[in-house]
Amino acid sequence: MPKAHVITSEQEAINIARTLAARFRLEAGTRDRERRLPYQELDESLQSGLWGITIPREYGGAGVRQRTVAQVFKALASGDSSLAQIPQNHIEIIDLVRQTGSDAQKRLIFSRVLAGARLGNAFSEYKGKNVEDFQTRIRRQGDGYVVNGEKFYATGALFAHLVPIVAISEDDGRVYAAIAERNAPGLTVIDDWSGFGQRTTASGTVKIENVFVPAEYVLPAYLAYETPSPAGPESQVLHAAIDLGIAENAIETTIQLVRNHARPWIDSHQAHAYEDPYTIAAIGDLKTRFNAADAVLAEAADVVDECIANPDGQTVGRAKIAVAEAKVLTTEIAILATNKLFELGGTRSTLAHHNLDRLWRDARTHTLHDPVRWKFDAIGKYYLSGTEPPVHSWI
Repeated sequence: MPKAHVITSEQEAINIARTLAARFRLEAGTRDRERRLPYQELDESLQSGLWGITIPREYGGAGVRQRTVAQVFKALASGDSSLAQIPQNHIEIIDLVRQTGSDAQKRLIFSRVLAGARLGNAFSEYKGKNVEDFQTRIRRQGDGYVVNGEKFYATGALFAHLVPIVAISEDDGRVYAAIAERNAPGLTVIDDWSGFGQRTTASGTVKIENVFVPAEYVLPAYLAYETPSPAGPESQVLHAAIDLGIAENAIETTIQLVRNHARPWIDSHQAHAYEDPYTIAAIGDLKTRFNAADAVLAEAADVVDECIANPDGQTVGRAKIAVAEAKVLTTEIAILATNKLFELGGTRSTLAHHNLDRLWRDARTHTLHDPVRWKFDAIGKYYLSGTEPPVHSWI
């Protein structure tokens, strides 16, 4: 594989993300309509160097701040949210390697990423009673491990060079992450994702049948989940940024529709839709809510950086709550903006050839990752009684 560009500054990362987003937006509707999987776009994104921006500087990466990570993923999602969700899992694994890997593992895995390797995802399962009920098992064998199980929602696995698999150890009952080669014997990725949104993420099934993974590619993931760690809030920053990017696209599209295509309602007695006072107020409301969500996410990302620098019960709790507050706002604006697009754009905005419903479908699908109704619960308990949020990575 060709060696990826290595980004060296935060502004370079943001500029590259914005350039790619503008290009990816051009055919996003066609890719969604035809469910054309984005191999070429992912290769371009990978070669740009964006997939290595969170690798620490001492290991050759840019080591960017979480605020920059949020801006990069917001930009990518504003172009095509599927093309932001796929590298999201890659970034989460880099974070896990940074937190739980040995120095040798960091040098091994980070060097492969910087050379152009793409990490996929085999985390979640379809059949468990909840998101942490893992049936996939890993056991020691010789100089490595053998993994068996089945995964779903495996975003990125189809396109990956390496597929991280979360599994429960048969030896000690703890959670490990085994990073398997995409072409490892017994590893089968099935393109059976049928969700009505995020259609080109290929978030389908991974079957794992006696897959052997060398010991140097097996991470003690439990270290990030049994004690307070930044794993949860780091993951949540990415999800919030993707939702915010979808909202940004929807608002920009709505403004263009109102300016150039929508008709004024008869009772407004105006010549143009952009002169309708109710439309003007609605756009003002959308922009205000978007800017508020953007600002809260940026501040929350700064709190996550503080947590990364000094992870303990107090800093992790603060980071989880700060990002939960942002996630509430980004979810709400994503859903609101993609609804208002049609209300303000008018009936002609629903015509099939525009395929604008993909924005609502993407927002509705991606915001289901972790329910905001439970964010309110965690936030309220934190401020009312000082109760620390759960340790798991869904907050």
